[in-house]
Amino acid sequence: MVRFKNRYVLCEVVSEDPRCRQCIEDRAVGLAVRDAIGRVHGDYGLACCSISFTVKYLNAYTGTVLLRCRKDSYRLLCSALPFVRQLESRNQRYPCSLNTLHVGGTIRTCQKFLIQYNRRQLLMLLQNCTNEEERRCIQKSVLSCFLTEEQSQSGDEEDDDGTETD
Repeated sequence: MVRFKNRYVLCEVVSEDPRCRQCIEDRAVGLAVRDAIGRVHGDYGLACCSISFTVKYLNAYTGTVLLRCRKDSYRLLCSALPFVRQLESRNQRYPCSLNTLHVGGTIRTCQKFLIQYNRRQLLMLLQNCTNEEERRCIQKSVLSCFLTEEQSQSGDEEDDDGTETD
């Protein structure tokens, strides 16, 4: 039996309207991405990408989206993501775009990248703080990010036996 290799594309929903992120659903993201692939690459691209294309994870509060597709067609998917201009949810259209953050072979590598990315974003916010209350709040967030990674690394040592589970 042959294992099909997948690629996971970690994206960020960029929108000027903060309500857009809270109202999106994984189905709306999947339809918008499929529509963009169809417009950019036609029927061939749509058929290649839709074989195992799924929205694996969506966090509406942070605007983080994790997409899965076959390894052979991830370039078609990545090249069509900038053409997503709006998401339709609950009969309303929200103008937004998808920014590709990372392409990985497993969900775990995407999670590790996301932790590093969020830590860098928090440190940039810390440098731009104006008052002491904001600074304390962001420092607390940064410390919680460090503690979470240390706990997950100690758990990885016990779990990591070289096999990949999905």
